Amino acid sequence: MIIIIFFLSILFFIISNILMFISIIISKKTFLDREKCSPFECGFDPKSSARIPFSLHFFLITVIFLIFDVEIALIFPMISSFLMTNFMIWINVSMFFFLILLIGLYHEWNQNMLNWMN
Repeated sequence: MIIIIFFLSILFFIISNILMFISIIISKKTFLDREKCSPFECGFDPKSSARIPFSLHFFLITVIFLIFDVEIALIFPMISSFLMTNFMIWINVSMFFFLILLIGLYHEWNQNMLNWMN
């Protein structure tokens, strides 16, 4: 039994190496295309200065998105724990959580961060 497993593992190793070697030989690689080889991120030119002005409004909208994304990830376990806990404790925790969300939303509204057309 051990001999069969040993030979199968060697066979799989050889087959995988042959496939990798064939893919390296067949693939088209051009070193002449400089644009495809350069890194690209968020529409910024990597060959220009890294200290260019960045939109603070865009950054704050991104932070708002991340905060609400994490809050949604925290709401899902609250929903599934509804039947496992005492109803009043669950209501108090949920209301406290949503109160924090509403205070944050009110603060963002006061700071005009929800106006996307600035």
